[in-house]
Amino acid sequence: MDVENIVIIGSGPAGYTAAIYTARANLKPLLFEGQRLGGQPGGQLMLTTEVENFPGFPEGLMGPEMMEKFKKQAQRFETRIVSEDITSVDFSARPFKLTTGEKQILAQTVIICTGAQAMWMGIPGEQRYQGHGVSACATCDGFFFRDKEILVVGGGDSALEEALFLTRFASKVSIVHRRDQLRASKIMQERAMKNSKIVFIWNTQVQEVLGYETKMTGVRVLNNQTNEVSELKADGLFVAIGHKPNTQIFEGQIELDQKGYIVTRSGSTVTSVEGVFAGGDVADHKYRQAVTAAGTGCMAALDAERWLADQE
Repeated sequence: MDVENIVIIGSGPAGYTAAIYTARANLKPLLFEGQRLGGQPGGQLMLTTEVENFPGFPEGLMGPEMMEKFKKQAQRFETRIVSEDITSVDFSARPFKLTTGEKQILAQTVIICTGAQAMWMGIPGEQRYQGHGVSACATCDGFFFRDKEILVVGGGDSALEEALFLTRFASKVSIVHRRDQLRASKIMQERAMKNSKIVFIWNTQVQEVLGYETKMTGVRVLNNQTNEVSELKADGLFVAIGHKPNTQIFEGQIELDQKGYIVTRSGSTVTSVEGVFAGGDVADHKYRQAVTAAGTGCMAALDAERWLADQE
């Protein structure tokens, strides 16, 4: 059985960038786009309407369009792209064994770029208005809500960070939390409480996102103390209840942190398994941006290329 130089698991900005760099280094990468791991090929940008903060695109462009350009660039340098999932891996010995369906692939090196996905509430209207008022990324979409009234769901540090960031644009930010106190750190709570644009709606759960045609107009909420149902008008809803890395198939094969993110050596993409590298949101719970994912995809490609050269 042939042994691949490099197999890239996952697409998105990290996977496609790793493919571009390894392909140009004549390593003939094989990339598995994935169907289930990251929700769909192309990662989270496939759910983003307009991307305006990626350098080189002054007019902005749609998330899916950007991913199509990444993909075409990877294919231009003869990356082989397979629209399948890797369903299991064996990193216990080299060459590494990867399984997709009934087929097994052997690889000298593996670059993992399976990404992460925002956790959603799973309520009516939430999916329908994603990109049309509903978002899970303030730094991606906050700019579109200048002088608007918006809601943030959550009670942890990430929810308060999103809310504080959104006050730069919005006229009012209401934090909706199902309890009467926050999980966030004291310093984050103090900052949010002091901000005149932020208000808190306690003991409240969002039950449905309301809208008209392609625009969100508000939400239906339940007060879990009084059982009162009411409607809140809002131009936007930011869901900040956490992210989940797509690392299920790597459990027991590679070192993961408590939240399931792949642990990499500081300043590199090197994982706990020699010859396996990780780029993008699967190893980054802090920045989670398209441009940082692309950057670590490049780093993973260079780390893998050097590692392969050392083996020879």
